[in-house]
Amino acid sequence: MAYVTHTSVGSDSHVEKSKALWSSLASRYAAYRTYRRTLTELRTLSNRELNDLGLSRSMLKRVAMEAAYDA
Repeated sequence: MAYVTHTSVGSDSHVEKSKALWSSLASRYAAYRTYRRTLTELRTLSNRELNDLGLSRSMLKRVAMEAAYDA
């Protein structure tokens, strides 16, 4: 009588973990780029333009953080 046993080495789990890691890194980098781009654009505005938006210079980092990370 013959028996068949399926054994997995686990390489699939390592591949999936690597994919998840790279996906996570890519999304974090994209959020960082959004933060930097938003902050740069806000810093180019004059004080009058910021005032029209209801912002002050001290708020720019927080606003950029909220735009990038939905915090």
